[in-house]
Amino acid sequence: MIAITGANGNLGQLVVKGLLEKIPANQIVAAVRDPEKSGALLDLGVEVRKADYDRPETLTDALTGIEKLLLISAVVPGERFRQHKAVIDAAKETGVQLVAYTSMLRADASTMLLAAEHKRTEEYLKESGLTLVLLRNGWYLENNTGALASALTHGAIMGCAGQGRFASASRADYAGAAVTVLTQLGHENKTYELAGDHSFSMYEFAEEVSKQAGRPVVYNNVMPAEYEAALLSFGLPRMIVDVVIDTDSKSSKGDLDSSSRDLANLIGRDTTSFSQAIKLALQA
Repeated sequence: MIAITGANGNLGQLVVKGLLEKIPANQIVAAVRDPEKSGALLDLGVEVRKADYDRPETLTDALTGIEKLLLISAVVPGERFRQHKAVIDAAKETGVQLVAYTSMLRADASTMLLAAEHKRTEEYLKESGLTLVLLRNGWYLENNTGALASALTHGAIMGCAGQGRFASASRADYAGAAVTVLTQLGHENKTYELAGDHSFSMYEFAEEVSKQAGRPVVYNNVMPAEYEAALLSFGLPRMIVDVVIDTDSKSSKGDLDSSSRDLANLIGRDTTSFSQAIKLALQA
């Protein structure tokens, strides 16, 4: 049996669908916080179990009988390590044989705000004695394409990334890598730096949006303080704003760029390009 935590999320649902192409539905457990919101997963024929990161007793029940587990990282900064620890403890208690964890690119060396909790989780997972696979996911293309509607409306994309480059890939790419390590042998106790094949700057991203949309869209690079004020004025929570500012600022230092081809090797094809992602987003 293979279980996926956070299976109601965008990445989790893609992993479940990918697993269904490899193994029977009765071998898949979707571990979710709220089973009542899992109608789409139930329609796929997989088993849905309640797994609330904040209620350890649900984690033990959810992981009973599980051989392999994909631990998809929690969402709220500052709460992640505590929640991940609870899942790892439950996995050890219930005899899970392998835990794959969705970490972040170069988590052990990155200076990004998000890296600290990923690094602590990786260390705790190693100390647990469980067989593991570290899937260090890079930036998601959807983080940029998700804002295309606003970019087209205003004719501009704002940020403070400068000439920083993003070696991004799609959620489907990262999901494919997870499916591979969960269904194939030979990935035990390995660490994969997962990134897109071709990086881009936000200037190049805006130029491609403009080209495909047939209307001018520019990248408006501003100072971090100005970008921060703008994001706060839009009503975004402070913790989210801090992460966005930190991400853009650190990208200019190379934190989100990578020459690794681990992702393409795991999925057996080229990763999704930012041009392809823009095309799909505009069609949608």
